[in-house]
Amino acid sequence: MKPIFTFLLAALFLVGCGPAGEEHAHHHSHDHEQGKVNDDDHEHAHPEDIKKLEDVIASLKKVVAEKDAQIKALEDAGQASKGVRLGTGLMTFDTVPGWGLTVEGKSAIGPTHGGVIVGKDGTIYTSADKGVIAFSPDGKVVREFLGEPYTKLHDIEIRDESGTEYLYGARNTSAEGIKFNAADGKVALRLPFPKESGLKLTKFSPTAITVSTDGRIFLSDGYASNIIFIFDKAGKYLKHFGAKGNGPRQFNTAHGMTLDTRYDSPRLLICDRNHEPKGRLLHYSLDGEYINEVIGGLGMPTSVSVQGNYVSVPDLHGRVVILNKSNTIMAVLGHNQDPKLGRSYGVKQADWIEGVFSGTHGSGWDADGNLYVQDWNVDGRIMKLVRVKG
Repeated sequence: MKPIFTFLLAALFLVGCGPAGEEHAHHHSHDHEQGKVNDDDHEHAHPEDIKKLEDVIASLKKVVAEKDAQIKALEDAGQASKGVRLGTGLMTFDTVPGWGLTVEGKSAIGPTHGGVIVGKDGTIYTSADKGVIAFSPDGKVVREFLGEPYTKLHDIEIRDESGTEYLYGARNTSAEGIKFNAADGKVALRLPFPKESGLKLTKFSPTAITVSTDGRIFLSDGYASNIIFIFDKAGKYLKHFGAKGNGPRQFNTAHGMTLDTRYDSPRLLICDRNHEPKGRLLHYSLDGEYINEVIGGLGMPTSVSVQGNYVSVPDLHGRVVILNKSNTIMAVLGHNQDPKLGRSYGVKQADWIEGVFSGTHGSGWDADGNLYVQDWNVDGRIMKLVRVKG
């Protein structure tokens, strides 16, 4: 477009200059024939024509600048609308640019340090500092639970109980677990530190929560004692297990946890995020008995989400690892190669890169195998990854 307007500009300038030049030549010749110069023609007629041409040129330059801006905006929009393909083989995904943003192009959730889970009707729930936000599959907000007691749920799970879905959350800064109706937000249960345990803890900071098929609730004190507490479905304390440390049966930040349903006897799948030398996943029975180390060398695994035979494991360094039933790595998604941007909360929206994560913290699958990923992020980043079939 710009060369076209440049050409028009030059053409109009030449056309405009033609008559003025002829008029000047005619008067100049005529005056010389009379032995004198007509000062009025030389000093006034030509500058007026030049002024008109300058106005035309200025106007055309403005048009060119406006068109250039429009073209750039269209090019930027076209680039932003292109998804990025991640993964490999069965675990290949395309990103959905702009998913979860408002019509103004801003994050709909605000600062994030939470999780993602998907309901039976396809509603995507994500927890942020301000509360819990529910999205439709196309990225539109359908409802919100804001303010107390929904703020800063570090981890969320969902469970269908006799036809009603409930969200379970671990509130690290509020020192409790919570259960509430996913449709209307009505609180059904709150789980503070269980004094019945006999433990004399000076701090209680839950980071993960999950529920077994019989309704038992497991709440991990991952930012404090690293003890996991077990409650019955009514919230009565039953027992606890675990301790802080780097031993094989200890946790150094029991950060994430879910019910691993890939096996005939479901078990707990626990993220030991800061275990030395590198983070790992562990299996424990539902009675709190150690089973085995599932996989090591994962960086800083923050949470785990199961769908069918597969597990997604966000790593705070800026990637998502996908495991199969044998706990072999099938794919690594969105790996951030920049050590300054991986594991970074402060990456502003203007600096987000499509298909590259920063501080991946939560993930959740829908029934079609699509994956939703939340970054630990100052502006609140949540992404939809569409599973590529066939």
